[in-house]
Amino acid sequence: MTRAFAFLFAAMVVLAGAGQARAQGFPNFFFDDSRDIMGGGPGFFRPGSPSGSSPIPRQTVMFNAGYAPGTIYINTAERRLYLVLGNGQALRYGIGVGRDGFRWGGTHRISAKKEWPSWTPPAQMLRRRPDLPRHMPGGIDNPLGARAMYLGSTLYRIHGSNEPETIGQAVSSGCFRMTNEDVTDLYSRVPVGTKVVVQN
Repeated sequence: MTRAFAFLFAAMVVLAGAGQARAQGFPNFFFDDSRDIMGGGPGFFRPGSPSGSSPIPRQTVMFNAGYAPGTIYINTAERRLYLVLGNGQALRYGIGVGRDGFRWGGTHRISAKKEWPSWTPPAQMLRRRPDLPRHMPGGIDNPLGARAMYLGSTLYRIHGSNEPETIGQAVSSGCFRMTNEDVTDLYSRVPVGTKVVVQN
């Protein structure tokens, strides 16, 4: 009886705190369950969110698609990213991809690499989600995670995420997300100029 009362009291405190935060004008994105964020999802603004391990562990696999070593090949339908190693092998990572209506294909090159990148939502995203911040500095709560690799002149990136549970899902607005652990590993292996082939 005492334990049940304590649990009920704790739940009421949490709910009251959320209501008070709303009343004080904190933006809705602290509470939204929307996934309409390039690389974010529900709760990605939680302070101190852990990076976590990917539910799809990276591994060396057989790969004979004919791409040169060092090429990144992304299979959107499979929700996997391959770094071609040569000798018929590739390093395979689990990724999150764009949801319906936001998936795309083509060939680009990595045009820039950034550690703990800042994030400025593009205009089209702000039109869909005017409650989003106009700019976020880099850090653990930033939706781009620990590393970002920019794809040509597009708005898209291969980047980290502090929501490992979304790896293998279609939840982004076109970017390819990885766990912070995996994106840091990939980042260390590829230079600016790396060819990226996206198969939709």
